[in-house]
Amino acid sequence: MTELSNPIQHPRLRNRFLSQPIARRAYRVIQILAVIALLSDFLANDKPLYCKIDGTSYFPVFKQYAVQLGLSTWDAQFVTKRWSEQSFEVAIWPPIPYAAHTIDLKNGRFTSPLAPQRVEKLSRRHWLGTDQLGRDLAAGLIAGTRTALLVGLVAMAIAGSIGILLGTAAGYFGNNNLRTHPFIAFVGLVGLGWIWYYWMVSRSYGLLEGRWLQQVLTALLYSMLFALALARLNRLLQRNGTLRTTIRIPLDDIILRIIEIVSALPGLMLILAITALIKNPGIYDIMLIIGLISWTGIARFARAEMIRIRSLEYLQAARVLGYGHWRIIRRHALPNILTPLLISLAFGMSGAVLLEAFLSFLGLGLDAEATSWGSLLNMAKSNISAWWMAVFPGLAIFALVLSFNLVGEGLSNAIERTTP
Repeated sequence: MTELSNPIQHPRLRNRFLSQPIARRAYRVIQILAVIALLSDFLANDKPLYCKIDGTSYFPVFKQYAVQLGLSTWDAQFVTKRWSEQSFEVAIWPPIPYAAHTIDLKNGRFTSPLAPQRVEKLSRRHWLGTDQLGRDLAAGLIAGTRTALLVGLVAMAIAGSIGILLGTAAGYFGNNNLRTHPFIAFVGLVGLGWIWYYWMVSRSYGLLEGRWLQQVLTALLYSMLFALALARLNRLLQRNGTLRTTIRIPLDDIILRIIEIVSALPGLMLILAITALIKNPGIYDIMLIIGLISWTGIARFARAEMIRIRSLEYLQAARVLGYGHWRIIRRHALPNILTPLLISLAFGMSGAVLLEAFLSFLGLGLDAEATSWGSLLNMAKSNISAWWMAVFPGLAIFALVLSFNLVGEGLSNAIERTTP
């Protein structure tokens, strides 16, 4: 059945996208930043990549990962003495021999990249300058790259999952295609309401103690499991002919009202209010909040795409063959709307990066040891003459946000030229 295959030819779409010079260059910028984020510990670190001390070889960066995972511990000599003060027989250092949190007391108080610096050798120079405490700006930018991309990916993964699920269900079922027994509808409404009341109201002390992320994810998990169980029960009862009296559920109208309510909430004010209630807000809390308020545009787009394709011949053929709704959605409808949804996800990632940078600039959402481009910009407020603290992080934010927007625009143009 060739009718059930994806009508969009992905190799052709990729060629159309890469044939656009601006979009191709923006995509390369994102790839370069992704590589920098993945290799950040090997590009900027106050520990050598390889060293030899008293005839013993060490790989401190790899050892650092084992220590962070709880699989190993540092020897006493590395805890009581800085790595830069060790007596090396051989040492191979990263290109930037500083970590984002390394303090250089000799070059503190906003040392300019153009000013003379008190360093032992040229390789230890701070090429982009330092902040007030003497932390290397280049190392901070590299660490901030990981934070920015992580925020964009995680936040959009959450927003995409919610938006695609609700938008697809609304577009496919509409207001007339989802029917169930009144008792199952009542049980579903009461059960979902009780789950959210229990985790978000009855156990609200967990929110104030900093377990906001755990509370919300647990409520979402139990809601999904409960909804899947009800859907399975409804299908079994329909097969056995038990459900003789059914009611129509206007799923499209319900989801549209939810989208309107969430869209009406002021996102920035909501984030500020939630972070004020959380005891110790962290970067993962910010990712979750951004994801939970950013799914509405994706849901609208997924709904529109599903309405467009639900009457096409290959979906009608699947219904004639007796396939269930969820099989049709999973295997034949979703593959055809995921490609256009990449446009919305690309624009959403740029918005998430910009929002996180703004919150970090205000001093919200990051742990004390975390570094982001927005927190680096925040340091420039205390000394307006430290131009490098504003220029380089600002350019990094501008480059990533612009690249995501250009990739989204390039995908849009490619799909318009590819779709017959």
